[in-house]
Amino acid sequence: MAIRKIAQIGHPVLRQIAREVSLEELKSATTQAFIDDLVETMRDADGAGLAAIQVYEPIRICAIEVRNNPRYPYKPPIPLTILVNPVLTPIDDELFDNYEGCLSVPNLRGMVQRSVHLHVKAWDRHGNPIDELVHGLKAGTYQHEVDHLNGRIFVDRADPSTFTTWTEFERYHRASFVEKMQALVARVGS
Repeated sequence: MAIRKIAQIGHPVLRQIAREVSLEELKSATTQAFIDDLVETMRDADGAGLAAIQVYEPIRICAIEVRNNPRYPYKPPIPLTILVNPVLTPIDDELFDNYEGCLSVPNLRGMVQRSVHLHVKAWDRHGNPIDELVHGLKAGTYQHEVDHLNGRIFVDRADPSTFTTWTEFERYHRASFVEKMQALVARVGS
């Protein structure tokens, strides 16, 4: 396993649309080793997720995991999940305001509206089908990562008047945001 460099905002790779992965390609030793690198890089950077395109591989794969994350201590745990060729469909029109950050946009956070309830279809890292409903912060994390696969960064969706550095978020916004997210989690789960 290797820790890879994470592309930063402004690099053209982040604006590419990732291509789908075939089942044969997914099962190859090269792609499986890449997924190991993706997970290791995400964990090393304390990310809640990381899309392949963020490490210069424009393929439709992302890794998501939340476990004792110092960047997001308010997020409920999400077991390691690999989404291959994900398709996300909102179940209804309910949205929530999510203060997001990104490993490709260091030291900046902003408020993004995300769907509360999603239907997720994808493959796992072995090509097994994933067909599930996700809610709340987990749904927000999935949407953030899949946006990367479509050439979008959270700053494209954020209200610019909400941009804040991590330091100022901690100082002025964290407490009220965490309170709102705890209420959301209590209502819809994850």
